[in-house]
Amino acid sequence: MTEFAFVFPGQGSQSVGMLDAWGDHPEVALAVQEASDALGEDVGLLIKEGPKEALALTTNTQPVMLVAGVAAWRVWCAEGGAAPSVVAGHSLGEYSALVASGVLTLAQAAPLVRFRAAAMQEAVPVGTGAMAAILGMDSDKVIAGCAEAQAFFPPGSGEVVEAVNFNDPAQTVIAGSKAAVEKACEVLKANGAKRALPLPVSAPFHSSLMKPAAYKLREKLATTPLAAPRIPVLNNIDVSVESDVDGIRDALFRQAFGPVRWVECVRAIKARGITTLVECGPGKVLAGMTKRIDDELTGAALYDPATLAEVKNLLA
Repeated sequence: MTEFAFVFPGQGSQSVGMLDAWGDHPEVALAVQEASDALGEDVGLLIKEGPKEALALTTNTQPVMLVAGVAAWRVWCAEGGAAPSVVAGHSLGEYSALVASGVLTLAQAAPLVRFRAAAMQEAVPVGTGAMAAILGMDSDKVIAGCAEAQAFFPPGSGEVVEAVNFNDPAQTVIAGSKAAVEKACEVLKANGAKRALPLPVSAPFHSSLMKPAAYKLREKLATTPLAAPRIPVLNNIDVSVESDVDGIRDALFRQAFGPVRWVECVRAIKARGITTLVECGPGKVLAGMTKRIDDELTGAALYDPATLAEVKNLLA
């Protein structure tokens, strides 16, 4: 069998009814029930019926994406799928990867990501932060443009803009305070970016403005028992595999206010001799990024019975 990696998507890939295609698969039903019990609400109903606006709330998006990724993983395992050589997740998806690796149980992870989401939303009031995707520009130029925009604001103004998601060589997401992000979009377009698209999010994720949330998360993680990973987990913040549980806690703490280094993560997976990355969970966002990062790599998606069969054939 081909050596492969499983990667788990984060916020933005959610949709109403995203588990419907699995039908009444017992592993999906069990994952939904476990998360519902842990959160004290019917997660399955929220996923099945939405509405879309409810799914888009960060405090809902993070738990439902966790459940969807873990459900797909469990179906893969139950249907005789082989273990990947390494797992990783984009931003929130790292928590799904940690569940797949056995570091966290789903019952632990669901309330943990909801806590993380609530802390992030509390750190920056709605409407005061922003994020934008910068397309058609090298990440180095995006970083320089953010610094150029930052210089328009006096020190101590509280205005911040930073490059926070390095998604592919021509797509970098910036985040920070609303005014600074808007200024950076102007600067970057003037400097040659093809597009600067504001993102419909409620907080400036992965920016330094998330530090208050990260410190709350660190306290929560300190009291959360973790197990040693059964499968190597490549983290976002250091682009490294951490096997010590305290090291995993620290990486999750820093990930909350540090950049998602996805381009480097994909290249690090390739450096391990792996050429096939399977996106486990709703959508095809990471599968698309894989090809744009390195056209020698194969990106596949696993989100329903049909794609499960395709992935099995691909890896055979």
